[in-house]
Amino acid sequence: MLLNCFAVGAGGFIGSVFRYLFSLIPFLHRETLPLQTLLVNVVGAIIIGIVVKSSESYGAFSEQTMLFLKVGVCGGFTTFSSFALESLNLMQEGKSMMSFVYIAASVVLCLLGVYIGKWIAGCFGA
Repeated sequence: MLLNCFAVGAGGFIGSVFRYLFSLIPFLHRETLPLQTLLVNVVGAIIIGIVVKSSESYGAFSEQTMLFLKVGVCGGFTTFSSFALESLNLMQEGKSMMSFVYIAASVVLCLLGVYIGKWIAGCFGA
């Protein structure tokens, strides 16, 4: 149990640092749509797809490694809580259509991201 907690914590540290680095990319700063969060969630979805498919196909990861990658790195990197807050803020600002577009794009693109991640992993022998 303690080893699992350390695996998640270490992964979370790495994921959170990468999330912060994404926030520094200047061309993602827009006044309209929260592109940083959208991009982070899509990239995170692709990464988690690769991790899960690789584990399913090869059994390559131990329980601690899966916790490190899925719960830690991906959980620390993706920002669904920020997504929810930004969606609500858009609604409260009277930007209902922008909020709908943002929510729909996030859900569809992240589902597609997991599929693409699994497909990428499958291209390498799965």
